[in-house]
Amino acid sequence: MSLTDTYTLANDVKIPVVGFGTWQTPDGDVAYQATLDAIKAGYRHIDTAAAYGNEESVGKAIADSGVAREDLFVTTKLWNDDHGYEETKAAFAVSLKKLGLDYVDLYLIHWPNPKALRSEWAARNAGSWRAMEEVYNAGQAKAIGVSNFQIEHLEELFKTAVIKPMVNQLFLNPSDVQAELVAFDNEHNILNEAYSPLGTGRIFDVPEVKAVADKLNKSVAQVVLRWSLDKGFLPLPKSTHEARIIENGELFDFVLSADDTAVIDGLTGKFGSHLNPNEAEF
Repeated sequence: MSLTDTYTLANDVKIPVVGFGTWQTPDGDVAYQATLDAIKAGYRHIDTAAAYGNEESVGKAIADSGVAREDLFVTTKLWNDDHGYEETKAAFAVSLKKLGLDYVDLYLIHWPNPKALRSEWAARNAGSWRAMEEVYNAGQAKAIGVSNFQIEHLEELFKTAVIKPMVNQLFLNPSDVQAELVAFDNEHNILNEAYSPLGTGRIFDVPEVKAVADKLNKSVAQVVLRWSLDKGFLPLPKSTHEARIIENGELFDFVLSADDTAVIDGLTGKFGSHLNPNEAEF
């Protein structure tokens, strides 16, 4: 395997098995250079979002990278302020303009039930999804999906969706594997993407993983990202440091033994879990 290897989505679109995440990466020179460094390092899957506030810088890096557009896979996301049919159409147009692109490869609903819309989240999602289906059918998004959706949100969306989501981007790491939801997604041919695959950095404080990494002469990040791939997830590591960006992509020259995997599997609940969508303050 390599950074250019792919999973195949439900609509036969190919998606690179590792993505470069840009969450919490400041707009401007930092996001621009990190994205450029990632593409230079061989990443072909770039993940951003309207809420990240860095679409313009990410788009400029894509334009300046020298890599053909068709060789890159670009994801962005619909934020909470823009749920609903008309709002989604307008927000998507803004994201395309900021990115400087004619199309994105994947467009996601970022959050299932924004606090301000919690009493009408199902209807708003249905409206947003209808708009996204139109964007997809027009070829402006090669695939569409969701993020942070739990089973109840997916089942509700299925009631009105003509096209099922192809991706669910989730908080997935050794501490929080969301096993029931992952199994549900797999049953419905929805790819599980793993944001914060290193547990927002908390994995580095777990001595059991450090021991596995030392044995393999690999970094903790490399070991955990390899574990994520072995689980069939698509990890989205992020960094603004070129050396770390390169290191996080070097996942294909080693394997985890059954014992190594068991150690990491044993970390469930070790350092926290995902946000409960019904309680989150946004």
